[in-house]
Amino acid sequence: MSEKKTNKGLFVFIAVIVIAIILAAASLILSLRSPAEIKINTSSENSGPAKIIRTFRDTKKNPYGKKYIARLEIKGTICESGDTYNQKWLLNTISALAQDKKNEGIILFIDSPGGGVYESDEAYLALLDYKEQTGRPVYAYMGQLAASGGYYIACAADYIMANRNTLTGSIGVISGQVFDITELLQKSGIKSETIHAGKNKNMGNFNEPFSSEQRQIMQSVADECYEQFTNIVSESRSLPIDKVKSLADGRIYTAKQAKENGLIDETGTFSEIESAMKENELDGTECVTQTFRFEKKENIYNMITGIYHSAETLAEVLSGTGAQSALKDKNGLPLYYYSR
Repeated sequence: MSEKKTNKGLFVFIAVIVIAIILAAASLILSLRSPAEIKINTSSENSGPAKIIRTFRDTKKNPYGKKYIARLEIKGTICESGDTYNQKWLLNTISALAQDKKNEGIILFIDSPGGGVYESDEAYLALLDYKEQTGRPVYAYMGQLAASGGYYIACAADYIMANRNTLTGSIGVISGQVFDITELLQKSGIKSETIHAGKNKNMGNFNEPFSSEQRQIMQSVADECYEQFTNIVSESRSLPIDKVKSLADGRIYTAKQAKENGLIDETGTFSEIESAMKENELDGTECVTQTFRFEKKENIYNMITGIYHSAETLAEVLSGTGAQSALKDKNGLPLYYYSR
């Protein structure tokens, strides 16, 4: 009986690998056969400083040598490394664009619920540095969702436009989540102890009650990050800080509401923000738009583990825990993040 189960398990494992290989091959064939959109590939997530490398499969649309606007996509949870977002790639790309004399400006395309405070601020500062170094404009276009850290990064832009169906805002901070199960452990006869020096070193651990002092400590972290966020919004959008704080209660806004409250400049399509940049910033200079998008390198291992993580994330959503897997290593660290 056990031998049959072993054989069945081995068969399932082999079948999964074969399916993964077939999917990978099909994806490669389709990517080679389909017309490529005009874009510039920069360095991968693991390489050093980015270099601009122009690769075009459709020679009729090859704008090599022409000036261009960079459509820089910020998608997914803002974290060190994820399936659709990579911090090192983003910073390398911004740096490479600043060094490329053919680049005329950046239009951010943001579709993100936000993420880590550290990464959001780092990206924001990198964009400010790009503007200071080059004197070129940065515009931001909001896709389906540009919330919390996504809106934070948008504040680096000189002009913000949103799709009319965009949800944005969520200006606020999550400073950590604490589960105190000490009473449950005691009732169950389970003893758990963490040896530590410093009365707050074990703060937030499940086996120690969360004290009022520790609550104040975590609240002070959230408050400081909140002050940083609201001050940036106030400066970027030229709004009084009191008005910003009245808006910044963590809620989301529709594109129409965001415009009425001064959080964005206009609603429209991506082609309209392209036209706005060319008219307002480039004096009608002839240039094309080229897309920069992080693309995680796929292999069999990543595909198999990706299936596992997708199932794990679905289980989290169904169970109500809700935290994205990309933020699991951020436990206890402040987040500019909107959780739906």
